Amino acid sequence: MPISFQDLLLSFEFVGNSVGQHQAILCRRTSKIYWHSDFSDLDEFNDELPDDIEDEANYVAIPDKRELGLGKPLVLDFARECLPDDFDDIRWMFSKRGAYKKFRALLIRRNVLDRWYDFESKATERALREWCELNSISVTD
Repeated sequence: MPISFQDLLLSFEFVGNSVGQHQAILCRRTSKIYWHSDFSDLDEFNDELPDDIEDEANYVAIPDKRELGLGKPLVLDFARECLPDDFDDIRWMFSKRGAYKKFRALLIRRNVLDRWYDFESKATERALREWCELNSISVTD
């Protein structure tokens, strides 16, 4: 059964908000996405999980950014393409804590923040669609 790309993207963002504390699991048969958060007791973030949720033939966990190579590797791809003069500084930046805050400040100074968001959005869509294809998940819209 196909899944809406927008639902998949929303679940991907939920997982990425707190890596390791939020999970989204897709049922391959029904395309229902089960959300679970170790961080929240709110019912909207804690669906009742089926008893067979560990069955990989029926369920697959929605990946996070790192699993799809959308963290540091994506930043470095963007830097190579759009900020080649800043590449070494950005690479060094991402060897330390607080890299994204510094990176964002640099993007603002260079007036390329919107370009980064567009680059990241396109890469995310491409990576999620590839992940779906690899996992035999049909996507609508």
